[in-house]
Amino acid sequence: MDLLNASVVLLNFVIIPATAYGSQLALGALGVTLIYGILRFSNFAHGDTMAFGTMVTILFTWMFQAMGISLGPLPTALLALPFGIAATAVMMMLTDRWVYGFYRRHKAKPIVLVMASLGVMFVLNGIVRVVLGPGEQQFNDGARFIVNARDFRAATGLTEGLAFRASQGITIIVTLIAVVALFWFLNRTRTGKSMRAFSDNEDLALLSGINPERVVRVTWILAAILATTAGVLYGLDKAFKPFTYFQLLLPIFASAIVGGLGNPLGAIAGGYIIAFSEVTLTYAWKKVATYALPDGMAPDGLAQLLSTDYKYAVSFTILVIVLIFKPYGLFRGKAV
Repeated sequence: MDLLNASVVLLNFVIIPATAYGSQLALGALGVTLIYGILRFSNFAHGDTMAFGTMVTILFTWMFQAMGISLGPLPTALLALPFGIAATAVMMMLTDRWVYGFYRRHKAKPIVLVMASLGVMFVLNGIVRVVLGPGEQQFNDGARFIVNARDFRAATGLTEGLAFRASQGITIIVTLIAVVALFWFLNRTRTGKSMRAFSDNEDLALLSGINPERVVRVTWILAAILATTAGVLYGLDKAFKPFTYFQLLLPIFASAIVGGLGNPLGAIAGGYIIAFSEVTLTYAWKKVATYALPDGMAPDGLAQLLSTDYKYAVSFTILVIVLIFKPYGLFRGKAV
C-alpha cells in the first residue's frame, strides 16, 4: 500500500507535471529548430513570439467569454487558439519582410540575424506588456480536473489522491497531435519535402526549382503554429505572465541544442530531457521516501537537491555539458 501511495505522489508531482512541461518545451523547441534548420539563424525572439500569440489568444478568449461562447468542459482558449495563430503568423511574416528579409537579401552573416532577433524580442515584449500589462493573467476555464484527488482516494482507499488536471491532459494530447501532424507534413507533402531539401542543401534545392520565398513563408507559419500552441498550453497549465515567456527561452534553446539543433526529433527528446531534469532535481523527495523506505529510514529534511529557484540553472548546466562533450546534440543536428 505504501508503495502505491509513493507511486501516486510520484505521478502527482514528478511524472505528470514533467510530461506536460516537457510537451510545452518540445513544441517551443520544434519552432526554434525549424527556423534554425531552414533559415540558418537562432531566433531569440521565439519566447516573446509565444507570449504574443498567447496574448492574442487571451484577448479572443475574454471576448468569447463575454459573449457567452464556450466549449463546455474544454477551455475557451482552444476556440480562440486559431485566431492567436493567425495573428502570430501575420506578425512573423511581416517581421520577416521588414527585418530578416532585408538581411537575407544582403547575405548577412547569421550572427547579424541573431542580433536582429534580439531587437524583435524587445519590441514584442514591450507590445505584450503594454496590451496586457506585466502582471499575471488567468484565462483558464472549463473543467479543472480529469481525475480528482478526492474521488481517487474514495475509489481506491489510498491515503494519497491522484490529481490529473485538465490543462495537463490537454497539453499532452495537443502536443501529440501537433507532432504527428508536423512530421506527416514534413515527410509526406510536397511542400514539406521541399523544406527538408532546402534545409539539407540550399543551392541544390534552388537548382531543383524550389521557391525559396515560399519555403520561408511556410516556415514562419509553422513556427507561428508551434510557438502560439506552446505558449497557450503553458499559460493554461500555469498562468500567463510576459516575463515568464522571456525566461522560457533558456530551457527551450537548451532543449533544441541538447537534442540537436536543426533536428525535429531531437527537439522533442530534448524538451522531455530538460523538463524531467528540472522537475526531478528541484522536487522535495521527502514524502516519496517516507512511503517507499522502511520505518525510521525516511529523511528528516526535504530531500531536495536544488531549490525551485534554481530550475533554470539545471537547463543551463545541461546545455553547457552537451556543448562541451557533444556539440552537435544527442541526435546529431547541425553545428551549433
